[in-house]
Amino acid sequence: MGLAVFDIGGSAVKYGFWNEETLTQQGQFKTPETFEEMKENLKKVITSFEGEVEGVAMSAPGAANDVKREIEGISAVPYLHNRPIYDELESYLSLPVTIENDANCAGIAEIELGAGKDNQHVAFVVLGTGVGGSVFINRQIYKGAHLFGGEFGLMTNRTDRTFSSNGTIVKVADKYQRLTAEVVNGKDIFEKIDQGDPLALKLLNDMYDNVANALYNIQVSMDPELVIIGGGVSARPEIADEIKMRLKWLLDEQGVSSILPEVRTCHFANDANLIGAAMNFYNKQK
Repeated sequence: MGLAVFDIGGSAVKYGFWNEETLTQQGQFKTPETFEEMKENLKKVITSFEGEVEGVAMSAPGAANDVKREIEGISAVPYLHNRPIYDELESYLSLPVTIENDANCAGIAEIELGAGKDNQHVAFVVLGTGVGGSVFINRQIYKGAHLFGGEFGLMTNRTDRTFSSNGTIVKVADKYQRLTAEVVNGKDIFEKIDQGDPLALKLLNDMYDNVANALYNIQVSMDPELVIIGGGVSARPEIADEIKMRLKWLLDEQGVSSILPEVRTCHFANDANLIGAAMNFYNKQK
């Protein structure tokens, strides 16, 4: 017995079979244009799995409302939202279905099995194309009154711009490209830094400062013991130390360095949403 797990993204849907804390039979398909096509693709994947499927666990964009059994908000997959999607999927697939926001799923994976498995109060910050995240208090996810907990990307920082607009390596690459007319991505930026490019280094340091500024506000408002950094940039071994050092400076300025949290990069990378979706399914059965 196991779970069919899906991670719905704007361009692709990743999937796998989860059994005994192991993810197997992984693959992906292009995100369908319509909900009918999506349902058909989900069923096709489920019937292809070797092993009995007891339920469907999904990671999706938007705010998953378990009470209304809908996905609220907006995303790059508009047909997911503001419809009785839980009931529709359960009826079509003849299986119980759970759905959770993608950043929340990644955070759940880290809390249950990853970098935060031994911690109580955690902020999980995802530095991707924009910034997302999730909040855990006493190891329980905190969604807030409007299911908006963890939407760190909309915080404004020291530049009076949003965290999403200047706190990611994607935005660093965009700015480098505007200033030099050279087409680059995040990986290129780090390569240029390794080669001693002063502009790339300055832009990256600005990003680190912006991240630390946002984390300062998170720290003095919710006081987590641990901040986990996710997203593609988390693969860089130095990022946790760079951010923690800057966060300590900011806390020192206010005389509250004693509340400095641990800063770690995430344990799971591309599989975090799938694993978290599975953990969310079993948590909902308790």
